[in-house]
Amino acid sequence: MDIDAVEQNIQDISPDLLKILLSDKTTKKYIRWGSDNYISYGPEYRTDQEIKPKLITGAFTSVIQPRILKSEEERCKRTRDKAEVFTPSWVCNEQNNLVDEAWFGRLDVFNNSIGKIWCSIQTPIQFPEERTWKDYVDARRLEISCGEAPYLVSRYDTVSGLQIPVRDRIGILDRKLRIVGENTSTIDEWYEWTIRAFQSCYGYDFQGDNVLLARENLLYTFIEYAQEWRGFTPSIQQMKKIANIISWNIWQMNGLTLTAPYSSAEPVYKQMSVFDYLGIEDDTEENTNMSVSEIPCKIYDWRANESLEFRSMMEGK
Repeated sequence: MDIDAVEQNIQDISPDLLKILLSDKTTKKYIRWGSDNYISYGPEYRTDQEIKPKLITGAFTSVIQPRILKSEEERCKRTRDKAEVFTPSWVCNEQNNLVDEAWFGRLDVFNNSIGKIWCSIQTPIQFPEERTWKDYVDARRLEISCGEAPYLVSRYDTVSGLQIPVRDRIGILDRKLRIVGENTSTIDEWYEWTIRAFQSCYGYDFQGDNVLLARENLLYTFIEYAQEWRGFTPSIQQMKKIANIISWNIWQMNGLTLTAPYSSAEPVYKQMSVFDYLGIEDDTEENTNMSVSEIPCKIYDWRANESLEFRSMMEGK
C-alpha cells in the first residue's frame, strides 16, 4: 500500500468506515481541522470547522496528505505555527527499544540497531519467567502529540517517506502485533489478541488532519498485518470494529487544557459577585455569571468497559 491512505479509497470500501475514522467520541461530532492550512478551500475548511467526508473525498480526496508529501512551504508553516516536527523512524526505534529493555530486562529484544540502521531479530521473541506475551500485548502505552503516530506504527519513515516492510517495523503497536503473530495459531485467536493490542495503544494530537492520518495509519497497519501474518484481508465488519477502537484511542485534544478543541460544553453558572449586587457591569471572563468552556476529552478503558475523562487519569483518579 502507498504511504498516503487516500480517503476516497476508504470511502469506497465503506462510507461508514470513513465516518468512524472522522468521529470525535467526546463531542459526538466529527473531529475539527485544528489548523488554518486549508482555509484556501473555503469557509468549511476553517480551523474550527468539522472535517466532513465530503470535504476530503471526490475532487478533494488529496486535500489531506502525510507531512512528507506536503510542500516545503506548508511544512515550514506548520512547524512555525504549531511547532510540528516529526521524529525519524530510527529515533523512534531507539526510544521504543529503551522501553522494551526496561520491560524485558535485557537489550536488543526486537532488533539490533547501529546508528540509523536496525536489523530485526529473526527468531521468536522470548519472555522473562515472570511475564508472558499476553502481559506485553495488554501493557498500555500512550504517544503524546502523536502527529501521524510514528511511535505507535511505522508504515513509513515520516521524515524520508520510505516504506518499511511489515517484518522490520518498530512501532509500539507493531511490536505487539508481531508478538500476537508469533504466539497465536488460528485466525480467530489472532484477531482476538489483535483487538487487545489495539485497545492498549493510545495517542492524541491537536491538529485534526494529524489525528485522521494517525487513525488511517493504524487501520492500514491492521490490514497489512492480517495479510502478512495470516494471509487474509479483513472483512469490512472487522475493519469497522478496529476503526471504532482506533477512533476512541487516537483522539483530538488540546494537551494544555485536556479538552476537545473548539468544542462548547454546557454553560457554567457562577456565583454572583459584588459587582452584580452594586449593579456595575463587569465583562471580564472570571466575573461573568455564565461562562462557556470546552468539553473535557473522554477516552475508553476497554478492560473496565467504560468511558472516562482523560483528565481524571492525570489527577490519579
